[in-house]
Amino acid sequence: MLTTSTIADQPPPLPEPRPRSLQLALFCAAIFWYLCAQALSRDAAFVLELRFDLGCALPLVQVTLLLFFLVCGLALLRAIERRRAPLWLTLGLPRRATSRAEWATGAAIGWGLAVAAVLPMALARTLNVQLWTDSRAFLLLGLSLLTLGTATLAHAMAIYGYGFQRLIEATGPVRATLILVALTALHAAVTPTAYGIPDGTRILVAMLMTLLLSLCWLRTHGLWLLWGLSFAWAASIAVLFGLPLGGDNSFSSIVDARAVGHAWLTGGSFGPAAALLSILFLLAAIPILIRATSDYAWSYTHPPLVPGGYDVTIAPPAAHVAMEQAAESAQPVNPATLVQILPATPQGPGVRTPSE
Repeated sequence: MLTTSTIADQPPPLPEPRPRSLQLALFCAAIFWYLCAQALSRDAAFVLELRFDLGCALPLVQVTLLLFFLVCGLALLRAIERRRAPLWLTLGLPRRATSRAEWATGAAIGWGLAVAAVLPMALARTLNVQLWTDSRAFLLLGLSLLTLGTATLAHAMAIYGYGFQRLIEATGPVRATLILVALTALHAAVTPTAYGIPDGTRILVAMLMTLLLSLCWLRTHGLWLLWGLSFAWAASIAVLFGLPLGGDNSFSSIVDARAVGHAWLTGGSFGPAAALLSILFLLAAIPILIRATSDYAWSYTHPPLVPGGYDVTIAPPAAHVAMEQAAESAQPVNPATLVQILPATPQGPGVRTPSE
């Protein structure tokens, strides 16, 4: 049997993976630039405050400058590594049809976490709530929401959108998550807090929150879910319930709450992020997050199937080719010599022939 094969054009070669050392260096550079951008935005906002008297808009201007400096620095890192992907894709903000649904899913989980953390305080009657319904309170409410939205986006973009991607390429998803959790624990350990705050609980809550946000990225390969979760958590704690957000009380406007009780229940002046029950709620949120993102994980985290073989066309055997050629060259059959069989005519049971 004679066979011939026709090989199609080979697909273009895949780009060579970048060195792991380069990816690790880019991760460290992204974290370092995020810290530098925070200092630069703080100083620039202070200068603008002295010149234009920004007033209550100062925090919003500061985080807006932070986001601007951050995008410029990460774009420079992208140019250094010669990455051809679009900037927004490199920063972790892909354009999808499900972007709003992902953000809303994350916001629902973050809001649920905040409600679960505050509900035990309300049932234990440890909250002293005051309401301020002046028109200025609603202005501060809008500014606080814009500030928190921009700040959480900048944090997500620097740590997870760019830095976490580079760390995954350097070490793998599991090791990258563990490294990020360890760095979060180290940062929380060296951050000074007020007296009476349970530091062990605060550090553990920060580690679990980092693990939850890392899972948001690993399940969607985007920041929409992660951004929605972190924003809803921060806005619910600071604006909706008026409690301290990591020790910061500047975001409360209409609702101003003071928690008086055991630190393991209220978190003290640090807020629910240092409460013992928050650990349980964060652990319970992990399977909920995995279940809620099953469709996104299937659509966005599985690599597409790329054919790796070549098109092979096998010619028919020579004997078959000879038979086909002989049949084509043979004399055509005379139709008059063919016998045609007609179908029988059906007859009913009551029909008789003339002979009968």
